Amino acid sequence: MTQKGSMKPVKKSKAEEPELEPLCCCEYIDRNGEKNHVAACLCDCQDLDEGCDRWITCKSVQPETCERIMDTISDRLRIPWLRGAKKVNISIVPPLILLPIFLRVASWHFLLGVVVLTSLPVLALWYYYLTHRRKEQTLFFLSLGLFSLGYMYYVFLQEVVPKGHVGPTQLALLTCGLFLILLALYRAKKNPGYLRNPASNDRSLGSSQIECLNRKGQEKSKGFLGTDTSGSLNNRTLKDDLKGSSRVLAGSPTKVKEDWCAKCQLVRPARAWHCRICGICVRRMDHHCVWINSCVGESNHQAFILALSIFLLTSVYGITLTLDTICRDRSVFTALFYCPGVYANYSSALCFTCVWYSVIITAGMAYIFLIQLINISYNVTEREVQQALRQKTGRRLLCGLIVDTGQYNRGFLRNWHQFSTLGTHPFHHPAEDIV
Repeated sequence: MTQKGSMKPVKKSKAEEPELEPLCCCEYIDRNGEKNHVAACLCDCQDLDEGCDRWITCKSVQPETCERIMDTISDRLRIPWLRGAKKVNISIVPPLILLPIFLRVASWHFLLGVVVLTSLPVLALWYYYLTHRRKEQTLFFLSLGLFSLGYMYYVFLQEVVPKGHVGPTQLALLTCGLFLILLALYRAKKNPGYLRNPASNDRSLGSSQIECLNRKGQEKSKGFLGTDTSGSLNNRTLKDDLKGSSRVLAGSPTKVKEDWCAKCQLVRPARAWHCRICGICVRRMDHHCVWINSCVGESNHQAFILALSIFLLTSVYGITLTLDTICRDRSVFTALFYCPGVYANYSSALCFTCVWYSVIITAGMAYIFLIQLINISYNVTEREVQQALRQKTGRRLLCGLIVDTGQYNRGFLRNWHQFSTLGTHPFHHPAEDIV
């Protein structure tokens, strides 16, 4: 009996997706998903045309139109790059253009210098409150800080060193200080201690525990733990977090609601807070620093303090060298306020203007550094200080310069020892901090 030939099953090949054509250096995919070109950055912008027409006819422009115009400009502001034009953050551009112009204009006359150097901090504070109110990240202050360092160093090399009063050793020390600042800033920009959800799909909390969080029907989650973005799971971390969360849940529902982060879907450990600007919870969060465009937390607080201290030392040293060069035979403090003939020469006037700009920046950083030292000495974070002031639970000293919550203060030496060991045991917290 002959065996009938069987038909071989035909494998269904998946529909091959059409390959996208490679982009040239000036092409990019815009926010609408369409291919665009850098040369067409001023073409086909109805919002910009409408805004210009209303401006020419002296009519008010709607805020929504202004936002769409800014979104379009930020999307089309790109530079040619390999495999497609790269987007440039528009917030880094103003310091690169305006700072040299303002400082050089301020060098023309003493009164211009007073007006410009007074208006610069006001404009910076206005922009800070504008972005802080909108809870948006911005690279403006990071760009301003880095460019200020570079431009001050450039003026020092071009205007101060050629005068012959700065030796090679002094120049080397100033250069080393600049590089140490950049290294400390690089370290401070790293992960401040972001909290990831150490979850698995087969682990969840009980219904009684969920009921504490969902009493008002606001939460719809089945448990505290979700899926980790990296897919990996640390068993010890999971057990510790489960133990800590169950201990908190056994305490009081009010404490549960305070520690539960609905956005990150996790129970925050002691002293951790959710940053509304970064959009994630941070361990032992101190504050969100606009100068590094990142949070200051458990893992980068030491590097942040180190960067501040090195900056202050380097800045004071550079100011001293500059004033000693352009105002000979005078003390630093006297030369800062009285340096006759400094505006007779444009080179010395520019140096003197840059000195005063550096003094303003250094004074602001010195205040931040002082507040940080006080908070560390009392073992309190800036976030805890703000909460204590709102709830009126902290003890204010020295006209409010010092705020002692008394919750984690264990004495000056123990507080500094705890700060020096931050990040060495990221998942260990004392029992009194958890309960």
